[in-house]
Amino acid sequence: MATLVTAPPISAGTHIPSPPITGFHLGPLFIHVYALMYLVGIAVAIAMTRRRWAAVGGNPELVYEVAMWSVPAGIVGGRIYFDITTPMDIPHVWYGVFAVWDGGLGIWGAIPAAVLVGWWRLRKQGASLTLFMEAVAPALLVAQGIGRIGNYFNKELFGGPTSLPWGLEIPYQYRVAAIPAKYWHFAFFQPTFLYELIWDVALALFLIWLGHHRKIYEPGLFALYVTGYSAFRIFEESLRVDSSKYFLGLRLNMYVACVLTVLGGTWFVLAQRHKRVTTAGPPIEETESADATDAAEPAEPARGGEPAEAAEPAEAPEPAEAPEPAETVGAAAPATPAGVPGAEARDEAEPAGAADGAPGSSGSTGEAVR
Repeated sequence: MATLVTAPPISAGTHIPSPPITGFHLGPLFIHVYALMYLVGIAVAIAMTRRRWAAVGGNPELVYEVAMWSVPAGIVGGRIYFDITTPMDIPHVWYGVFAVWDGGLGIWGAIPAAVLVGWWRLRKQGASLTLFMEAVAPALLVAQGIGRIGNYFNKELFGGPTSLPWGLEIPYQYRVAAIPAKYWHFAFFQPTFLYELIWDVALALFLIWLGHHRKIYEPGLFALYVTGYSAFRIFEESLRVDSSKYFLGLRLNMYVACVLTVLGGTWFVLAQRHKRVTTAGPPIEETESADATDAAEPAEPARGGEPAEAAEPAEAPEPAEAPEPAETVGAAAPATPAGVPGAEARDEAEPAGAADGAPGSSGSTGEAVR
């Protein structure tokens, strides 16, 4: 015998009403508020990322290029994830798998696809992927929060029945279309989309504060984004009652959230340890190199500034005896009549060569030999 789930009554005056529309007409076009909110979220995310990217020395114009490729990739990845994990919610029309306005996107398919394509564009421009991830992490959270307003207009992404004053009123036709039959007789439900909106904005503000007040090595903020968002989804998935694949009594996204929470936390810890080792490793070698440089630096002025040391090779009283070989060579020169004046000239030239700091006698002899 089936058991009906009951909830305490709620006053009709203390609840969140559902919006009466899902969109509006603009000429011949029908504009879905869901899609509009995603576009607004993307625009805000781009503006935030430009400012944060410029603050770390990046070219803000690069953000436009990355967004031009990453946003479509994220939409495709998000829709593929939705189609794989909730095939029962795909509209029964030929274009159903592409109808992002009917069923939506899966964030855990959108982010990996956007990151991969963004990495490709950043690599082509020679920009740092990890620094860009730091700049974009809070912006992604704000964009996701704004996107949840679209869920509100679509009357989706709500939790189980509740008697809380902020219970969300869901019209009957939407209950029949989205949740199990045992919940159809309830009118008010947990506004899980609102919980996520608040959490996304709060986590974004925390990441911005943390980046300004603590030394976080990249991509630590992005790892905390993955950890914090996934941890909240564990709570959110425990409240949701809309259609989903179940394994061992738990929603599929519950398992994904648990895995990503652990992976994100591990990623953050490893990123901080890796960067600390990297920045603390070189000083030993640098100190030895600096010592060698300091020892070498005084020697340079000594060579150029103290002629006494530079003239050390000119303790050449011994080479001064070299006039004999010079005399022999000079005797062969027809320009020296008796050899004596030539020898005197050479005797005077040798000390001059020594005073220049070169080995005097051998230098003079070399000139004579040539």
